[in-house]
Amino acid sequence: MPNQSIEQDVEVLTRVNADYIDAVKASNVARFEELLADDFLCAQADGSLIDRPTFLQHTAQPYAMRALEAHDVRVRVLDDVALVHARTTFAYPDGRSGTGRYTDVWARRDGRWVAVAAHVTMNP
Repeated sequence: MPNQSIEQDVEVLTRVNADYIDAVKASNVARFEELLADDFLCAQADGSLIDRPTFLQHTAQPYAMRALEAHDVRVRVLDDVALVHARTTFAYPDGRSGTGRYTDVWARRDGRWVAVAAHVTMNP
């Protein structure tokens, strides 16, 4: 969409980033099916690399953490690719606090933004 401004892209990406976080919290596989590219890959906090079907299987499980929030969200648009960086806070099931970071890579395909990659870190 060549007529779309960077500001409009940032607005859309900020919204889909919030949807992504909400989908994690709600174990919303249907929303992830809309957000993720067919070739999506995710580098997990444990160092494993999982594909879209495995990510969707993990997402279908009830989310164990509580109070997941994204902070300091930064969206960088590079033509038809965008990076979203953020810091996270959450609570483990036992009540301990945790923090982490993620970087998601989005690509504009067929006129819409889809997530093509994610990289997640967690600090105990």
